[in-house]
Amino acid sequence: MRTGARKRRWSAAVGLAVLAATAGSALSAPAAAEGETPPGQVEFPTHCLPPQEAGLPPADGPTTARITVDNPAPQVGDTVTVTYQVVRTPAANPAGGELPADVLTPTGRILLAGAQSGEVTVVGAKRNDPVRAGEPLPAVPMTGTFTVTAPGETTLAPGGYTLHTSHPLDLDTTCTAAEPSATPVSARLTATALPTANLRSVFLAAASGRPGAKVKVTAAGFPPGTALTVAGRAGAAETADRVSATADERGTATVELPVTDKATTAVIAYEGPAWSASRGSGPAAYTVIDAAPMTAGTRKVTATVEPGALGMTQAGEDITLGAVPYGDGGAAPGRIGTVTVTDARGGPAGWSLTGKVTDFTGPGGVRIPGASLSWTPTCVAAAGSPSTCTPGSAGVVGPEGALLASTANAPLVGGTFTIDATVTLRVPPYTPPGAYTAVLTLTLS
Repeated sequence: MRTGARKRRWSAAVGLAVLAATAGSALSAPAAAEGETPPGQVEFPTHCLPPQEAGLPPADGPTTARITVDNPAPQVGDTVTVTYQVVRTPAANPAGGELPADVLTPTGRILLAGAQSGEVTVVGAKRNDPVRAGEPLPAVPMTGTFTVTAPGETTLAPGGYTLHTSHPLDLDTTCTAAEPSATPVSARLTATALPTANLRSVFLAAASGRPGAKVKVTAAGFPPGTALTVAGRAGAAETADRVSATADERGTATVELPVTDKATTAVIAYEGPAWSASRGSGPAAYTVIDAAPMTAGTRKVTATVEPGALGMTQAGEDITLGAVPYGDGGAAPGRIGTVTVTDARGGPAGWSLTGKVTDFTGPGGVRIPGASLSWTPTCVAAAGSPSTCTPGSAGVVGPEGALLASTANAPLVGGTFTIDATVTLRVPPYTPPGAYTAVLTLTLS
């Protein structure tokens, strides 16, 4: 005899840290073959107004620029890092003499249109080679981030920019597009909507009973007011045990289901004419205890297999990611450490292990978005495990969360599973040096 158990939800939190090193080089645009224009490089007429203190006339001419994104195919909710590279500007050195090295700080705007509109502010580091008097100011890179809020294609076009020099005075040279409505598109991204999670579930007041016994069933997570069917199941097929219900304003319905079919091994709830993975709950295990009388001279011998629990353990505590160089930024690699899931419940219900991560917080409250962390999961079932473990897809973790591993519903499930994931944190260029810490929460259900 087997008795079922409800799914249990467990959480484990671990710290994540990444160190930004103090050495690096300026960000530059990827090289193109000689005579070729790099992808996304555009040119637009600009009007550059030097500071009054310089006594220089306005400079009109083309700006050559290029915008790149670190993720051209994000999901809604992802944080995208953008780089605005001013390759050439008509703006000239506003100082009376030579401009020393590392006194030029650029800021600018990237214009969003299409599925998502608005502006992204980008900032560059104070880093430049010396510029002789009267010479054009040098190429500069600027970076920033924005959160994707709508699915579909969004275009990115270069906007105005300001070149601030701090020698011998603090001076601003401001460059604006001469024809703002005709600024060319330099980059595009196409965002997809986040998948909708199925939160439908059922809970049983008892995990077993004699034929004909009524079991109290609570169905939850359904749309309010929805007509539901609560039914017995034998493997993947439904049995004759079923009742109808209607979800209340909280999306919950409680009914009594008479279980008369001895083949019933689980109970499900669903909306619509038939159960589906998107509109139905997972199965909750139930055992019908056969109480048929024995014939004279016979005795029934019963051995009971007691169901256990669903749980997990994790090796180690904190996770430290690799260092990245200041200036360049880049990918900080690591792994979450081995997670062991043990499923000793018996019955037909599989499990899922998900994870989500907070923003990374560093010196002075500087943040790296949690959506900058991605992983590639792995999952191995121990020998003899009835279930097959499926790792989640490689991709962004972030505050919305992602699937780390799972097993499917089946007539009989269980086993021991070893799970891990390599992780990568995208650190933007010129992130202030220091340790950045976040919390990764794993949930088993």
